[in-house]
Amino acid sequence: MSKTKAAVSHRARLIEELRADPKLARAYLAAAIEDDDPRVLLAALRTVVEVRGMARVAEAAGMPRESLYRALSPKGNPRLTTLLAVIHAAGFRLALSERRRRAA
Repeated sequence: MSKTKAAVSHRARLIEELRADPKLARAYLAAAIEDDDPRVLLAALRTVVEVRGMARVAEAAGMPRESLYRALSPKGNPRLTTLLAVIHAAGFRLALSERRRRAA
Protein backbone atom coordinates (compact mmCIF):
# COMPACT_ATOMS: atom_id res chain seq x y z
CA MET A 1 0.00 0.00 0.00
CA SER A 2 1.56 3.30 -1.04
CA LYS A 3 1.36 6.39 1.08
CA THR A 4 -0.12 9.47 -0.50
CA LYS A 5 1.61 12.76 -0.03
CA ALA A 6 -0.16 15.05 2.40
CA ALA A 7 -1.72 18.13 0.85
CA VAL A 8 0.19 21.34 1.34
CA SER A 9 -1.77 24.20 2.82
CA HIS A 10 -2.28 27.35 0.78
CA ARG A 11 -0.30 29.38 3.32
CA ALA A 12 2.62 26.94 3.32
CA ARG A 13 2.71 26.96 -0.49
CA LEU A 14 2.55 30.78 -0.55
CA ILE A 15 5.45 31.06 1.90
CA GLU A 16 7.44 28.57 -0.16
CA GLU A 17 6.83 30.58 -3.34
CA LEU A 18 7.65 33.90 -1.66
CA ARG A 19 10.95 32.45 -0.42
CA ALA A 20 11.79 31.12 -3.88
CA ASP A 21 10.95 34.36 -5.72
CA PRO A 22 11.61 37.58 -3.75
CA LYS A 23 10.05 39.67 -6.55
CA LEU A 24 6.77 37.88 -5.98
CA ALA A 25 6.48 39.56 -2.56
CA ARG A 26 6.18 42.98 -4.21
CA ALA A 27 3.42 41.80 -6.53
CA TYR A 28 1.68 40.07 -3.61
CA LEU A 29 1.71 43.25 -1.51
CA ALA A 30 0.66 45.39 -4.49
CA ALA A 31 -2.37 43.16 -5.03
CA ALA A 32 -3.23 43.25 -1.32
CA ILE A 33 -3.14 47.03 -1.15
CA GLU A 34 -5.72 47.19 -3.96
CA ASP A 35 -8.28 45.52 -1.70
CA ASP A 36 -10.66 47.85 0.13
CA ASP A 37 -10.23 45.89 3.36
CA PRO A 38 -7.07 46.98 5.22
CA ARG A 39 -6.93 43.58 6.94
CA VAL A 40 -5.94 42.07 3.59
CA LEU A 41 -2.84 44.27 3.45
CA LEU A 42 -1.96 43.50 7.08
CA ALA A 43 -2.26 39.75 6.45
CA ALA A 44 -0.14 39.96 3.30
CA LEU A 45 2.47 42.12 5.01
CA ARG A 46 2.62 39.69 7.92
CA THR A 47 3.22 36.80 5.52
CA VAL A 48 6.00 38.68 3.73
CA VAL A 49 7.57 39.71 7.05
CA GLU A 50 7.47 36.10 8.26
CA VAL A 51 9.29 35.03 5.09
CA ARG A 52 11.92 37.74 5.57
CA GLY A 53 12.28 37.01 9.29
CA MET A 54 10.03 38.52 11.93
CA ALA A 55 12.88 39.22 14.38
CA ARG A 56 15.10 40.76 11.68
CA VAL A 57 12.33 43.01 10.37
CA ALA A 58 11.30 44.05 13.89
CA GLU A 59 14.89 45.01 14.71
CA ALA A 60 15.28 46.95 11.45
CA ALA A 61 11.97 48.72 12.12
CA GLY A 62 13.15 49.64 15.62
CA MET A 63 10.45 47.83 17.50
CA PRO A 64 10.12 44.76 19.73
CA ARG A 65 9.18 41.57 17.90
CA GLU A 66 6.08 41.14 20.07
CA SER A 67 4.86 44.60 19.02
CA LEU A 68 5.33 43.65 15.39
CA TYR A 69 3.29 40.48 15.86
CA ARG A 70 0.55 42.53 17.56
CA ALA A 71 0.56 45.24 14.87
CA LEU A 72 0.21 42.69 12.07
CA SER A 73 -2.32 40.48 13.85
CA PRO A 74 -5.88 40.14 12.52
CA LYS A 75 -6.99 42.64 15.17
CA GLY A 76 -3.99 44.88 14.61
CA ASN A 77 -4.44 48.55 13.85
CA PRO A 78 -0.90 49.89 13.39
CA ARG A 79 -0.14 53.58 13.19
CA LEU A 80 1.03 54.90 9.86
CA THR A 81 4.54 55.38 11.28
CA THR A 82 4.63 51.71 12.33
CA LEU A 83 3.31 50.54 8.98
CA LEU A 84 5.89 52.59 7.06
CA ALA A 85 8.72 51.40 9.33
CA VAL A 86 7.73 47.77 8.75
CA ILE A 87 7.37 48.23 4.99
CA HIS A 88 10.82 49.85 4.81
CA ALA A 89 12.39 47.24 7.10
CA ALA A 90 10.98 44.50 4.87
CA GLY A 91 12.79 46.07 1.92
CA PHE A 92 10.00 48.02 0.25
CA ARG A 93 8.85 51.59 -0.14
CA LEU A 94 5.34 52.85 -0.44
CA ALA A 95 4.54 54.69 -3.66
CA LEU A 96 1.31 56.16 -4.93
CA SER A 97 -0.16 56.19 -8.38
CA GLU A 98 -3.31 57.64 -9.78
CA ARG A 99 -6.33 55.43 -9.30
CA ARG A 100 -7.78 53.94 -12.46
CA ARG A 101 -11.41 54.79 -13.03
CA ARG A 102 -13.79 51.90 -13.27
CA ALA A 103 -15.96 51.63 -16.33
CA ALA A 104 -19.59 52.54 -15.67
